[in-house]
Amino acid sequence: MLIASSLMKKIPVVDQQIVVGGLTPLTTIDYPGELAAVVFLQGCPWRCGYCQNHDLIPRDNQNAIAWQEVVSLLENRKGLLDAVVFSGGEPTLHAGLAEAMQQVKSMGYKVGLHTAGIYPDRLAKLLHLVDWIGMDIKSAKADYQQITGVRGSGERAWESARLLLESGISHEFRTTVHPDMLDNKQLASLINELVELGADNYVIQECVTGHCLDESRRVTAAPARFTNLIQGFDDKFPMFSVRTI
Repeated sequence: MLIASSLMKKIPVVDQQIVVGGLTPLTTIDYPGELAAVVFLQGCPWRCGYCQNHDLIPRDNQNAIAWQEVVSLLENRKGLLDAVVFSGGEPTLHAGLAEAMQQVKSMGYKVGLHTAGIYPDRLAKLLHLVDWIGMDIKSAKADYQQITGVRGSGERAWESARLLLESGISHEFRTTVHPDMLDNKQLASLINELVELGADNYVIQECVTGHCLDESRRVTAAPARFTNLIQGFDDKFPMFSVRTI
């Protein structure tokens, strides 16, 4: 889809600095209370065994969507959408993310961000551009490597969590629970660390186990196991919810 040359003159080129691996034109669930589009950015340095978006893990995508196509869609949907969420992959991997966010804000949209907190230094530089953040917090700090496969990932994620809380930006922390990768004791440790940090909005998400990156984790869903695992935590946070399949 082409856009008018007058519009192109107003928009800095960011195509060389971000790779768009997917685009959802309308969602009601990815930015609480808002109608949003979701821009999925390609690439993630972690290899979480339960990952559902593993097509977005590689840095390259031969079928990448040009950023200008995204801009054109957003121009056409002014007045219909409230927000744009940058997701992934890990969106903070991309050097052009700040510029893309600035463009979106200039069109009058709120900006949402889904992040695993992989790059706390980069996140800190983006916070002034973001209206809402959904942060994946995968485990207690000590258990992170067994999920991500990356040494030091827990330290980085929890530093990002601290930065997010200190920023005062509207947010939620959420944990995807695969019963074979996070048991009740580990989940309790994670929740205690969040409470100590001062988190007040927490979501536990049931893992869709049929499409995990790690094929050995592709087990038949067991709702009873998930329900038993998460019991006893609903009084830990002022805002707490569970998302099931």
